Amino acid sequence: MKKYLFALIAVAISLPTIAQNKSLSALFNYATYYIPDDNRPYVEAILSIDAWSLNFNEVEIGKYSATVEVTLIAKSGDSVCYLKKYNLNSPTVTDTNNLGFNIIDIQRFSLRNGIYTLSVSMRDLASTAAASTAEEKVVVFYENERPSISMLQLISSAKKTTTENAISRRGYDMEPYINDFLPEQIKQISFYYELYNLETELGRDKFITCAYVEEYETGIRATDILATTRHQAAQTVPVFGTIDIANLPSGHYNIVVEARDRDNETLIYTKLPFFRSNPGVEPEPLSDYAATFVAQFTDTNTLNIYIDALTPIASEIERSQARKVIASNSIEKKQAFFYSFWAKRNATAPSKAWEEYKVLVDYVLKEFSYPKTPGHHTDRGRVYLQYGPPDFVRDEKNFVGTSTSQGSGEMFSQDYEGSLGHIYYLPYQLWRYNSLPADQPNRVFIFWDQFRSGYYKLLNSNAKGEVRDMKWEQVLSNGQLHENAIGEVGRQFERGY
Repeated sequence: MKKYLFALIAVAISLPTIAQNKSLSALFNYATYYIPDDNRPYVEAILSIDAWSLNFNEVEIGKYSATVEVTLIAKSGDSVCYLKKYNLNSPTVTDTNNLGFNIIDIQRFSLRNGIYTLSVSMRDLASTAAASTAEEKVVVFYENERPSISMLQLISSAKKTTTENAISRRGYDMEPYINDFLPEQIKQISFYYELYNLETELGRDKFITCAYVEEYETGIRATDILATTRHQAAQTVPVFGTIDIANLPSGHYNIVVEARDRDNETLIYTKLPFFRSNPGVEPEPLSDYAATFVAQFTDTNTLNIYIDALTPIASEIERSQARKVIASNSIEKKQAFFYSFWAKRNATAPSKAWEEYKVLVDYVLKEFSYPKTPGHHTDRGRVYLQYGPPDFVRDEKNFVGTSTSQGSGEMFSQDYEGSLGHIYYLPYQLWRYNSLPADQPNRVFIFWDQFRSGYYKLLNSNAKGEVRDMKWEQVLSNGQLHENAIGEVGRQFERGY
């Protein structure tokens, strides 16, 4: 049986602005769907604007309303494929001190298969602030007559449609949940997605869909969370479901949905990440460690160091657990946690997984430790443990370069009084990784020794989730570089060597 993977993830984005007397607050989300009859994919762009963040004007005596100018653009490269500019009006209210609601807007439009940049710009027309803009990369990919799955959309509420409106879908009003944060007040979450062309694989056979939760970092399933439904294969199968997350501890997770055939083989699946805050629920008990490799660790201090060194590769839940077991006086709890950590990553050979990581830990402790700071607490140590050894290292203690600046379409030298055009850089190291997870080629890290003490801190990187400072080279040159100037170390960063 063929298996198809579609892991297109909807992302919620906050759009803060500085208004004259209020700060506009909104969330932007999107999902992609497909109409098999017409072989036509389409995008659903969703805005949720907090009414309290808007400036309401009196439109009639005792009645108030707000208006937001919205511009929605989808581009493929430099080509505009969709453009809509419109005014979004709030409901009329009589009490501007009672604005505890959101204004939901949904726009649906067709796009061919491809990669697009979807941007939304919003401006409160009663404010003097400039418009705020957010953009996301959107991948549209549906094949005619081949099984596929839409993106997964969280739903905050659903009820039967009485009057067709913007949130109506297949006979129900489904209000989207446009956020990736699920606080403890939310005990269950609903979701919606669509399956297409499964009859090309199954004919008219029955199949089941299931939904569950897994840890984001490790892929370990939360075994007590599962929702299943039975369906008959068809050209389009809509799926609405609900899962209970009341006992899900705080942490970073994925909701995973799958379609499975009668032999329980996975046909197709997709997932959506979210963060759960649930401080009242404790994580599951730690694994049994008896008669395992961790029995050799009997020194509390050594074991604390090894547990602490797991932080760069641990999940949020595991970091919380690690802090608790390090603070405890129980060697058994420390051993149990250590075994559980590595058993999750390699159930058949947890000791091998640890030994491979220990090579990195030993190197970091030897090469990057500083008085009162173990190597794994330094920026270089953390990066080394998280991503492994770099593919290239440039180590400069007294580098002197010249500066160039972009102007009028050409590069030209900049001279600095007293320096004759020379730029004296503080000690730095450039690390390059040929590739990092999440399809990141040629990622570069710049570490600097601010006080020439041998202690290096991360100054800038182009890797996802890492420190970014647009003025990093000015900092590294002690302010010798003018703003917008590009020095030789800047060019090294761009090249990766």
